[in-house]
Amino acid sequence: MTSTPPIEAPSPASLLRVSVIVPAYNASQILPRCLAALQQQTLPDESYEIVVVDDGSSDDTAQVAKAAGARVVRGRHAGAAAARNAGVASALAPVVVFTDADCEPAPDFLAQLLKPLADADVSGARGVYRCRQKELVARFIQLEYEERYRRIAHIAAQQGSVNALDTSYCCYRRQAFVDAGGFDDRFASAAGEDHELSYRMAEAGHVFRFVPQAMVYHWHVCSAVAYARRKFRIGYWKAFLARQHPGYMLKDAHMTQSVKIQIGLAGLLWLSLAAWGLWSGAGWLALVLALLFVVSAIPFLLLVVRHDPPVLAVTLPLLLVRATAAGAGFCWGLVRT
Repeated sequence: MTSTPPIEAPSPASLLRVSVIVPAYNASQILPRCLAALQQQTLPDESYEIVVVDDGSSDDTAQVAKAAGARVVRGRHAGAAAARNAGVASALAPVVVFTDADCEPAPDFLAQLLKPLADADVSGARGVYRCRQKELVARFIQLEYEERYRRIAHIAAQQGSVNALDTSYCCYRRQAFVDAGGFDDRFASAAGEDHELSYRMAEAGHVFRFVPQAMVYHWHVCSAVAYARRKFRIGYWKAFLARQHPGYMLKDAHMTQSVKIQIGLAGLLWLSLAAWGLWSGAGWLALVLALLFVVSAIPFLLLVVRHDPPVLAVTLPLLLVRATAAGAGFCWGLVRT
């Protein structure tokens, strides 16, 4: 009589479905909220791991992460793209999820984000931001995202896939990510490397889903100056992305067409104002451009009225700040790249 070999208990790695990767640079103050939210997910604890990639921090980010029970990967300070790649290299699960140290995922974030991957043809998925802040600038930024989510939902419904995955709330099949080469770590700042990868993979035929039920709460910037700096930085790296993928500027699912129009109008507006002293007709041209700018903003203004009317007080000035800073950053990026 042949004895049946004993059934071995599965190793911890074999139970893992998801590796959640959080890049962190000098994030000891904000990281605990993120990790606490990740530890309260509705998925079974044994089905996911939390990997914090310490991107060369000079504070006690690594110690905070270890104390919270996360696995820590340490490296030199090389930027978020390189940090996320390092996290994927150490990941044990077949699916990698990305979020940021300043995000607090909702309890069912992972469960919702993973649902589309039940379809073997789907390579990844993206969620959405939510915001609890009271400051008008932060609430304006949240409404910006709501406008973008409408565009993304429309594209997803029409095409069955999207090409813009944000690393604050997205997932990839690990093997698809590795085969694609991961994030381009020449993006030294956390701005654009996520869209570059998802656009590149979408062009290669990968399918990505939009999951608005997969939510993370985010801390948006609260001042116009910080907002302008952020938009300048994003504009700069958009130029780098556009040089890599010329078709991106037309096919990008993330940026609405009205934003592109407003960037052009703002640039012409400032040029006409600068020329006013040399040409009297420049003043009238500036007035026409300003009116066209307001007209282009009407859909967003209506969105603000419906969802958060007090934000109207800052909407037009911030739209001009956005267009000016993003346009300046993009032009500087074209020169530098």
